[in-house]
Amino acid sequence: MTTMTASEKRAESKAKYNAFLAVCPSQKLLDRISNKWVTLILTALGSGPDCAGTAGALRYSELSRTLAGVSPKMLTQTLRSLEADGLVSRTATPTVPVTVSYELTELGLSLQYTIRGLKSWAETYMDEVLANRQKSIA
Repeated sequence: MTTMTASEKRAESKAKYNAFLAVCPSQKLLDRISNKWVTLILTALGSGPDCAGTAGALRYSELSRTLAGVSPKMLTQTLRSLEADGLVSRTATPTVPVTVSYELTELGLSLQYTIRGLKSWAETYMDEVLANRQKSIA
């Protein structure tokens, strides 16, 4: 067994999750979190029920109303994948009917801050992007 220096260990760890490599698991994670519904769900959950920018739990129906255009099937699939990744927690309350709410985990919150910036950038620069698209068509 060979002994590795601290710098060799850091280099090995960095190479282990190099998203530019096709076999890297982080590439699959980037594929998942770049999905538009993932981005919007994480942003909505990070905004909470009052949309004041603080994290809070939202019920499935609240998410469905907030995310215009998402089908029930896509919302359910996306929430399940986020829960499997540990980004979202699901809480079912035994009422009639059962009340299900979703909330960001600590891991989800750490990603949500980055995604909120991406959403904000898109909203800020959309006019400029549309103008550039028009120029390229003409």
